[in-house]
Amino acid sequence: MKVFIVLAALLAAVSAVPIEERVNGENGWYVPQADGSFEWMTTKDAEEMLNNAAQIEGRISTNAVNFYLYTKSNPTDGKKIESKASSIEGSHFNKDHGTRFVIHGWTQKYTDDMNTRITKAWLSKGDYNVIVVDWSRARSVDYASSVLAVPGAGAKVGEMIKYLHEHHGLSLDSLEVIGHSLGAHVAGYAGKTVGDRRIHTIVGLDPALPLFSYDKPAKRLSTDDAHYVESIQTNGGKLGFLKPIGKGAFYPNGGKKQPGCGLDATGSCSHGRSVLYYAEAITEDNFGTIKCSDYEDAVSKKCGSTYSSVRMGAITNAYMVDGDFYVPVNDKAPFGKIE
Repeated sequence: MKVFIVLAALLAAVSAVPIEERVNGENGWYVPQADGSFEWMTTKDAEEMLNNAAQIEGRISTNAVNFYLYTKSNPTDGKKIESKASSIEGSHFNKDHGTRFVIHGWTQKYTDDMNTRITKAWLSKGDYNVIVVDWSRARSVDYASSVLAVPGAGAKVGEMIKYLHEHHGLSLDSLEVIGHSLGAHVAGYAGKTVGDRRIHTIVGLDPALPLFSYDKPAKRLSTDDAHYVESIQTNGGKLGFLKPIGKGAFYPNGGKKQPGCGLDATGSCSHGRSVLYYAEAITEDNFGTIKCSDYEDAVSKKCGSTYSSVRMGAITNAYMVDGDFYVPVNDKAPFGKIE
């Protein structure tokens, strides 16, 4: 009887100890798996795993990064370019045209829909050098392996930007680097590599949250990586960040879940909407926005109903935008709403 009473007391004591609530991005992450499921990893375990893996990564890294140039002269057949004179001079690269680097995320490659949509959108608006980045380690079935490859991939993109600027007249003042998900952080590391805020604009399309910390801006896309950083946040708190990443942070439908995506258990539909919205914003300039006092008001849709003069994704945002914006959207294309 005494034993039973002691055991009961111990069980009561254990049950009284609060179990720490799992908050994605705060005390750990729900890390996506290849089969669409998620596995919880605490901050401590994740940092230990990433630190140990980074040591191995440094010794065996084979993170190939390739660049494919699209212009109005070759809008659908990308020309592979390298950082050497014969390669650039033998391509359609034109220093007098604005340049766009486009960077895909996990499990993708350069010919995937995200890249073709954005390339087509920019070429429909004028003469641009659209350089699509293909970083091979993104196709690792292990998400953490792709995360480990982000700094190196970003450095290689940054080196290519510096090469084109120093040797072939690429204008940094008209340069825009666009990255989706993990690709947004690759863009951030490209900006860090170029340094001195010399990249004009970086656009992060729902920058990836799992295994990235908001309080460690040196290890993710941050507002210091370019003259202007814009973030379009569509699956905040799950696959993407909820707290503002850009100097201009845009929250379509409050930034967590997108209309027309149904149940969207994995978040992939809402996550991918950032790409569809951005491509439409380029061609249509039709995403009206409502200025919010802070991101929490944007998420809770408590920013009033008065539209601002700012359009999400507009090329002029670099000169006029600072703050958090709620973006009303439709559940199907055209997604943008204007007053």
